Amino acid sequence: MRVPLSWLREYVDLPTEVTGRDLATTLIAAGLEVETVEELGRDLSGPLVVGEVRTVEELTGFKKPIRFCTVDVGRANGTGEPQEIVCGAVNFTEGDRVAVVLPGATLPGGFTVDARTTYGRTSAGMICSASELGLWEDHTGILVLNGLLDPVPEPGTEVAPLLGLRDDILDIAVTPDRGYALSMRGIAREAAVQYDVAFRDPAEVETKPDSAPGHPATIQDPSACDRFVLRGISGFDPGTPSPLWLRHRLSMAGMRSVSLAVDVTNYVMWELGQPLHAFDRDKLSGAITVRRAKSGEQLTTLDHVERELDPDDLVIADESGPVGLAGTMGGLYSEIDESSTELVLEAAHFSATGVARTARRHKLSSEAARRFERGVDRELPLVASSRASELLVSLGGGRVHGLTHAEAVPSAELAPPAEITLAEQYASRVAGVEYPRGRAAQRLRQIGCTVLEDGAQLRVTPPTWRGDLSDPNDLAEEVIRHEGYENLPSIPPRAPAGRGLTPAQRLRRSVARALAGDGLVEVLSYPFLGERELDALQLAEDDPRRGTLRLANPLNEDEPLLRTTLLPGLLRTLARNVGRGNTAPALFEVGSVYLPNDGAPPAPILPVDRKPTEVELAEIEAALPAQPRHVGAALAGDREPSGWWGPGRSAIWADAIEIARVVVRTANAEPVVRAAESLPWHPGRCAAVYVTLADGTESLVGHAGELHPRVVQAYGLPERTVALELDLDGIELAQGVVSAPQISTFPVATQDVALVVSAEIPVAEVENALIEGAGELLEELRLFDVYTGEQVGAGSKSVAYTLRFRAPDRTLTSEEITAARDGAVAVAAERFGATLRS
Repeated sequence: MRVPLSWLREYVDLPTEVTGRDLATTLIAAGLEVETVEELGRDLSGPLVVGEVRTVEELTGFKKPIRFCTVDVGRANGTGEPQEIVCGAVNFTEGDRVAVVLPGATLPGGFTVDARTTYGRTSAGMICSASELGLWEDHTGILVLNGLLDPVPEPGTEVAPLLGLRDDILDIAVTPDRGYALSMRGIAREAAVQYDVAFRDPAEVETKPDSAPGHPATIQDPSACDRFVLRGISGFDPGTPSPLWLRHRLSMAGMRSVSLAVDVTNYVMWELGQPLHAFDRDKLSGAITVRRAKSGEQLTTLDHVERELDPDDLVIADESGPVGLAGTMGGLYSEIDESSTELVLEAAHFSATGVARTARRHKLSSEAARRFERGVDRELPLVASSRASELLVSLGGGRVHGLTHAEAVPSAELAPPAEITLAEQYASRVAGVEYPRGRAAQRLRQIGCTVLEDGAQLRVTPPTWRGDLSDPNDLAEEVIRHEGYENLPSIPPRAPAGRGLTPAQRLRRSVARALAGDGLVEVLSYPFLGERELDALQLAEDDPRRGTLRLANPLNEDEPLLRTTLLPGLLRTLARNVGRGNTAPALFEVGSVYLPNDGAPPAPILPVDRKPTEVELAEIEAALPAQPRHVGAALAGDREPSGWWGPGRSAIWADAIEIARVVVRTANAEPVVRAAESLPWHPGRCAAVYVTLADGTESLVGHAGELHPRVVQAYGLPERTVALELDLDGIELAQGVVSAPQISTFPVATQDVALVVSAEIPVAEVENALIEGAGELLEELRLFDVYTGEQVGAGSKSVAYTLRFRAPDRTLTSEEITAARDGAVAVAAERFGATLRS
């Protein structure tokens, strides 16, 4: 909704110093969405005056008409002598008054005019068209002021104030609940309340009765229309041009001037918010009926599109069939044209939902439909038709002849707002601010409500133009917003004592902090994917991760499924980072996956007028899919950067496994890692991660390792990209109790052992044997070397460990250290046939 400030001032006495930006700030504070403020004519400068054409000389020898003119501009040029100007337009003659810009001036758009030689003559200025002045789009020729301005100003008079070339225009995005703001009337009322100044309602016009019978009309469907007004106009002159002020205002509002009859209906719609439509009476066949369309009916609308009508469409029809889509667009056959002298002006009150369905069904967005689908004042049809007919008669001649006012018992949707009872201090309780007694009634009366004060209660009847006010909370909102949202105190809620994060929340935060501390960056991905993502992961057809939930209304038709794994989003993000020059991306994500709940009943559809019952909440819970929390990570490129200290190191499968260990240990659980094969990981570089539950059983919580080469290729990732995905909820089940570490002040003793074992024995199992055999004195075990070669023989490998021993209460003796080391080696030898490497 474009709102010119000069037009708005006709209805509200704004202070003279208020600019468009000042008004925008005020309206935004009141809850309206002002998107932009256009300062019309901001770049207009220099002499722009009225000129009278004295002589016109036609220049020959050129491919197009060229005229050399002398123009009287009064004393504006400093000499009083006629100004010599070359012009290519031919729609003016000697004696016409025109707009002249003199050398040194700048027109809208930053176009500077200077004296120059052209077509063999010196042109000292320019005679302007409407487009060049920024009035409206018109490339037919020069703007001739004769007939546009009354009286015609004298030569030398400044043009900008006469034509309104400088103005501020507010562009307001009107939300669906504020249909009244799609009019100058509605915005003016808002501004009057905010500045506490007088408001002149343009709808307060005299609706003159007419004893002559109007064009016959009936309402056949009262559920979609309860008021239908027709006014006849006879003897109208269709050739009368729209006056300058009307065309300029429509242009500032963003509408194109068409003809006087169309311009007037558009003007009144912008002024009052009531859409109107003008029919050519001679093209109508019999009485008009407001009804639903019949199956098979067609209508060619004003945009020259032939439309198949739906039985749900509300139409305006005569005896020949539909002549317009009610509230949306008129029909082509009955439109007014340059020969229309007998008009029928229509104004009505239509169902908002009905018009909205019709407009969407036919993909037909119009200014009329925008207003009807947001709600139009049901009292306006008679007023708006009276206002429009007076303008048409005063500007285009003729007389108003005949009035038809058809009414029907309104449906619940079309009925006027009902009375609302609320406590006088209700708005204060909602806002948490003590408003003075009587303030709520004052604010509600300012927006047009009828308020009866009954002790501590208010009985409020909303105005007919505020169909969005239907309960006490709506009225409280109006009081609060006009008192100023900025005056509401900021009071942060207090958490009840003894409460805090749940164990699951604490675990998620701890895991995120641990991974960030390990050099990974957290990302958030959309939880949607397509079948091609699962194909890229090389998942088998019977893989459980292919059992997805499909969205009924996906944002993207290529991604209609809810994710069952975090990897697609992580790998897409990793590929995007690599493509943009990140040589060492290391990403992680903590989020939900969605697993189908096979056999679950459908979720119930609940009413919105009450709180759900416990049974209904349980039914909803039972219908929801399982949504376990997972943690995933993906790494590529350098894990350790190179520099003056030496070469770097690329991320390998072991890094992914170590990150998995970090996640499990953050939950105070001990991970169990075993070699495994599971897509999308490389079959020889994949590990399964287990945790031990309270009952001693092991539970699989995920996998980590290097991705399969085909997966790497499908996602366009660097070679040897590694990833992991763990079930965080599963890890939580094994979460141990946090205990303070015992810190010994006694010295540590270090022993190294190198064992030769079969190459097929996992290193983790050797480690477990050493830990078991070393006993309680072992503080730390670290693998520092793995060797295969001739020295250990085929099918064997050497694994070397550093064992750190310490006691909490004494310094260990060499005998104790040796016994602990030998015990560790003995268990490894017994279990795996390990031998000390010489």
